Amino acid sequence: MNVDVVRPDAALSSRYAEAPRRLGPLAYFNCSRGIVWREVLRFLHQRERFFSALVRPLVWLFIFAAGFRQVLGVSIIPPYETYVLYEVYVVPGLLGMILLFNAMQSSLSMVYDRETGAMRTLLVSPFPRSYLLLSKLIGGVAVAAIQSYVFLGIFYFWEADVPYEAHLAMLAVPALLFAVLILNSAVEFLSETNVSRLIVATGLAEAAILAGAVVYWQLPPPSMNYITVFPALLLAGLMLGSLSLFISSVIKQLENFAGVMNFVIFPMFFASSALYPLWRIKESSPLLYEICLFNPFTYAVELIRFALYGQVGARLEDGSLDLTNLYVVTAYTVFFLGAAVYAYNPSKGLIARRGGPGGGA
Repeated sequence: MNVDVVRPDAALSSRYAEAPRRLGPLAYFNCSRGIVWREVLRFLHQRERFFSALVRPLVWLFIFAAGFRQVLGVSIIPPYETYVLYEVYVVPGLLGMILLFNAMQSSLSMVYDRETGAMRTLLVSPFPRSYLLLSKLIGGVAVAAIQSYVFLGIFYFWEADVPYEAHLAMLAVPALLFAVLILNSAVEFLSETNVSRLIVATGLAEAAILAGAVVYWQLPPPSMNYITVFPALLLAGLMLGSLSLFISSVIKQLENFAGVMNFVIFPMFFASSALYPLWRIKESSPLLYEICLFNPFTYAVELIRFALYGQVGARLEDGSLDLTNLYVVTAYTVFFLGAAVYAYNPSKGLIARRGGPGGGA
């Protein structure tokens, strides 16, 4: 009679082999880095998305703000210590516009990934679903932060009132790049790799020209704090990105995105303090004023506005700080992110009703 002898160490090793391996901090970091880098690479390859994100706020800054300068002057209200021009007032609102439109673009990419099946590949990984969605959200916010600082750099030279020849020198390289890209789209004499290298070289050359212009014409430092605004941009971007994640779970088909986008973006933007102070809205329409107070985009814009001047909120009469903007933006971020995680739950959320994360309508 044959008797199989099983050693205790062999049984123990087989038990450990069958047990799933725990994911360590390095695995979580690599996962998040991969998702964020994918969003950045997608943004870099979609050059039209970069220019379109800047066209909207620049039109408001160069055309509408210049035309309304004499009509819509802003009185001394916190955080401003003096009367400010209208184009200075709308900068926080235009930064919020960049964050809002970028969040909706991220929502569009989520809908596209769900229809093509890429969403299923992402969500079936061993990492928690909430972590994957948060990583994708951080990637979208990183892209929005890049766009915001490019806009702030353009506004700095607009505000500094540089000489006419300086404008020509700063616009020469981007204009040449734009002409080459237009010609390449018709003739295609440059490969995609060479176009990417050309864009990087143009960016470096433009940065050198801008730095030379600051030194040569002895331009003053910016009137706003471009460093303290960074946390406000991140928090506002997280809130709007969380809202877009939840919206992407509601949209059934890619064709329905335009209608939902118009239904969400324009009411949020115009029914806020992005273009005019709340006290002016209250004087003209008390109902619209109450709607603006309910709008989360209002608090995101005000948080960015105070952060541009190194403040968290207005100083109250008792000497304390009014942290309403910070609290409201944080609360909306937690609420929208929780709703998005629940909506993308395959067993409970809205995605489950359409056959999983990669399913169609």
